[in-house]
Amino acid sequence: MKTSPDTHEPLEGYRLLPEDEMRDRARAFHERMRTRRSVRAFSDRPVDRAVIETCIRTAGTAPSGANHQPWFFACVGSPEKKREIREAAEAEERAFYAGKAGAEWLDALSPIGTDADKPYMETAPWLICIFAQRRGGAETGEDRKNYYIHESVGIATGLLIAACHEAGLATLVHTPNPMSFLNDLCDRPSTEKPFLILVAGHPADGAMVPKHALKKKALSEIASFL
Repeated sequence: MKTSPDTHEPLEGYRLLPEDEMRDRARAFHERMRTRRSVRAFSDRPVDRAVIETCIRTAGTAPSGANHQPWFFACVGSPEKKREIREAAEAEERAFYAGKAGAEWLDALSPIGTDADKPYMETAPWLICIFAQRRGGAETGEDRKNYYIHESVGIATGLLIAACHEAGLATLVHTPNPMSFLNDLCDRPSTEKPFLILVAGHPADGAMVPKHALKKKALSEIASFL
């Protein structure tokens, strides 16, 4: 890798930690994140826009192909706009549950108990509609091909979910298929492809989660050390 003072600058933000502190920090973060749950019963309690803005800023720190940052987050708080998105999403979901999904997919979903009704999309204070940008660049106004788009947007979305959880918010990933209606409703260009909708807010009193969703694979099933 070639570096020069014209194109690079010294790394900042890292400091060498004692190994016991590293383990403690990693363990503490895991303990926080292991309580994260996908929620389908939200409270209408407001969430300050500043909280969402900061969580989006965290998502924006994600690595991306050529540092083009091929993501856009349309944060919807308007009750009217949330209703429009819910209605469009539910139309796609009705087709999905009516057979479009296929028997195997519907069977996999059955332990979770989901259906075509998505009232939480209106109840929750925020719908974060995430778009993957086919073209862009590291500088505002550039029109260049983006690279590793879905990988980059997926990483940013993971950081966003973690940031929301750290801020005390519940979230739910929602992926109606197709989602092209989001381009019109969020006034986004055709060069952007809807990635997913992240529902964000406070859980409703008495919110329940499926027992099936609490099953997490052991470390030995998801990792190897060679």
